[in-house]
Amino acid sequence: MKLDNINIGLGITGSFCNFNEVSEVINALKKEKVGRIIPIVSDATRLYDTRFYNSKEFIKMLKDTTGEKIIDSIVKAEPIGPKNMIDVMVICPCTGNTLAKLANGITDTPVLMATKSILRNHKPVVIGVSTNDGLGKSLKNIATLMDLKDHYFIPFRQDDYITKPNSLVLDYNYIIDTIKEALDAKQIQPILSII
Repeated sequence: MKLDNINIGLGITGSFCNFNEVSEVINALKKEKVGRIIPIVSDATRLYDTRFYNSKEFIKMLKDTTGEKIIDSIVKAEPIGPKNMIDVMVICPCTGNTLAKLANGITDTPVLMATKSILRNHKPVVIGVSTNDGLGKSLKNIATLMDLKDHYFIPFRQDDYITKPNSLVLDYNYIIDTIKEALDAKQIQPILSII
């Protein structure tokens, strides 16, 4: 499957140490000649300055690289499904907090509202896990989401099995292929990536 003219919702949640990868994700999607890349940010992404990035600079980068307005509120995210604005939702990076809320039907951030909004149309949600407790408390939420229709995971791996043995991170090399498979209602395999 080609991604020509596919509209993508790019949900960005607060896994701040992975934000340096986001511009590369956007550039990779552009190379595939997608239609629109609509950035949808969590409250933490929009509000917090961290040692990894300045929130205003990050939001500006998103606007500049996508050419789109940022969806940064639940009110702005709700029409995405009814207006059929996107073909696939990509949550990258997706924190353990967001995984837990997705698995339990909680809709209290723009990213979660956008996701809920497109699921009503049975459109795919692609999840790029990035959490320090992926092999701990978040594992049950990953399993729950894997078992749900329309949810697909970018292959992931332990990111530092010695000092953070429960930590998981998506393999950024598989984002495009995962989206293509998800648009065909298939989970890319293998889902566990080797270092």
